[in-house]
Amino acid sequence: MSAFFTRPAVFRLAMSWYPPYWGSGIRVAEVSPDFRRVVVQMRQHRLNRNAFGTHFGGSLYAMCDPFYVLQLVALLGGDYLIWDKAARIDFLRPGRGTVRAVFEWDEAQLVQIRAQTADGAKYEPERVVEIRDAQDELVARVHKTLYVRRKKQARG
Repeated sequence: MSAFFTRPAVFRLAMSWYPPYWGSGIRVAEVSPDFRRVVVQMRQHRLNRNAFGTHFGGSLYAMCDPFYVLQLVALLGGDYLIWDKAARIDFLRPGRGTVRAVFEWDEAQLVQIRAQTADGAKYEPERVVEIRDAQDELVARVHKTLYVRRKKQARG
């Protein structure tokens, strides 16, 4: 597995300098040593503001797009196929200033994924991440459905 998925500092820097994120003011603020917790922030500036002076909805979604999948790749390893299957965002209030989202996996969730996919069956866990502003007001909720399946050569 590449250093991208084994070294949190490399992951944090690579994702923060990923051009669509860098241009939108999105940065990975924190990655736990075990990849179970990732904190993403987006500061507001002229390139990610909409016509009403608040965060552009596409940027709010983009800051949440890959993290659950990328965390699972780091947590489960190369024996699994892991993709985003579906997503939905609920905008709850205008986003202003710096917003943040916290992505977390606990041991019980990982055990469940391993059990559900041990025989090669697909499993589609659903996750919800909240986007909050600096005052801890809820700005949006992103609902993600993932696709996880153990690779054929890893079963057995």
